[in-house]
Amino acid sequence: MSTTTSPTPESEGPSRPARLIQNEVTTEIPVHLLFRDDPDPVTVPLAPAVVGRRQGTGEQPRLRRPGPVQARALPEVDPDLAERPAGVLPGAAGVLAGACGIAGCAVTSWWAGTLPHLATEALGLPLSTAAGLGPAQWAAYAGAGALGLVGFGGLARGRTGRAWVLGLFGRYRGTVRRTGLMWVNPLLLRRRVDVRLRHWRSEPMPAADASGVALRVVVLAVWRVRDTAKATLGVEDHEAYLRECVEAALARVSVEAPGSGRGSVTAAGEALTRLVAAEAAPVGVEVFSVQPVRVEYAPEVAAAMHRRRIAALDAQHRASVLSSVVDSVEDTVTRLTMRGLVELDDYERKALVKDLTVAFCSGRGETTG
Repeated sequence: MSTTTSPTPESEGPSRPARLIQNEVTTEIPVHLLFRDDPDPVTVPLAPAVVGRRQGTGEQPRLRRPGPVQARALPEVDPDLAERPAGVLPGAAGVLAGACGIAGCAVTSWWAGTLPHLATEALGLPLSTAAGLGPAQWAAYAGAGALGLVGFGGLARGRTGRAWVLGLFGRYRGTVRRTGLMWVNPLLLRRRVDVRLRHWRSEPMPAADASGVALRVVVLAVWRVRDTAKATLGVEDHEAYLRECVEAALARVSVEAPGSGRGSVTAAGEALTRLVAAEAAPVGVEVFSVQPVRVEYAPEVAAAMHRRRIAALDAQHRASVLSSVVDSVEDTVTRLTMRGLVELDDYERKALVKDLTVAFCSGRGETTG
């Protein structure tokens, strides 16, 4: 006769594993990995689903707000390209050289005997006995003519708020910021640059608010050219480059929708100024301010957002009216009861509150209409 013994706890196999979830921080497993037919193990890095919460409190996850938009680090246009003063002479030197060239041509004409008799008599010069134009006379003509062309051809007028960027055979030779009459080497290529404080008002440009709603923003930028060499030679068109920088900054900065507070518009302007100034500095453009002056919804969402705005205002108005009515009813019932004018039980009190609420709401509705 066999004796049946009850199984001991040791014969039941390994004990039940402990709970894997020890706290509220869990992980997410992609659904497609649960039904894979591939026998090879796949290692998938799992990120914690909860950004941060205090354990044991049942608190909802707290989302991390993105930090301020940082300006991009742009490379320098050319480390050796920087504005430096160019060598010029006073305008009197050019006028004197041109006058000497004209006088040399006149003397050479008298020497060659080609000067008219009337001019010779007017100048008080004796009649020339030269046979005519020879090699010496032609050389004198060439020298005097070259001197006159160089003298008068190099005259330039500098104006306040303007600068000349000079170049020779594609090489930067300096910048002239002087005003008045001056003489510049006529072989140098001159490019006029406006260095005054300027402002630029953009056309409506695309933007978005924090919720992603499409907007149209008109921006006013105040700027000036700080380094004429970089602004002229470092980029093809510094004005077009500034416009592109403003448009790129609007794509990175969220602008508050119409009707928001003044503080949000100021914050958006500060962020735009910081980004555009950092991106325009490498090309010699100094940006002082970039401010949105007009913000409106894009045409494709303007009608929907207008209806939404009206609905929000209507709900806000209804909430304020209801709060006012409730306060008035409560005050009326409290005064009647405390002064002993009426004695009400629960049923009569509810009826009185109902009648007063209907009366006050009707009165407010007629007043509002």
